Amino acid sequence: MAKRGGFPGGMPGNMNNLMKQAQRMQRQMEDAQKEFETKEFTASAGGGAVEVTVSGKKEITSVKLAEEVVDPEDIEMLQDLIMAATNEAFRQMEEASSANMSGLTGGLGGGFPF
Repeated sequence: MAKRGGFPGGMPGNMNNLMKQAQRMQRQMEDAQKEFETKEFTASAGGGAVEVTVSGKKEITSVKLAEEVVDPEDIEMLQDLIMAATNEAFRQMEEASSANMSGLTGGLGGGFPF
């Protein structure tokens, strides 16, 4: 008959603790992801003429345009400003996401050889 915590018929004590820690970390990561999805990130371009807000779900939730930036003769500038503000908002969101995950994993990131 195998002893408690031995390999035959069960996991060793350290392995069992490791599995519990992994499950706890997974729950924490899922909770953090749900919370992150509720956050919003706002960026502007053109000195505030264009403002774009994105969510942690990677969705654009708001676009605000100053009246003076809407020039029918220069649609390309407006398009560029919207694109610049959107890209910056997504960059902020990705940076916050990376920081959030790094905080959860304690910087384990790419430290594993597999």
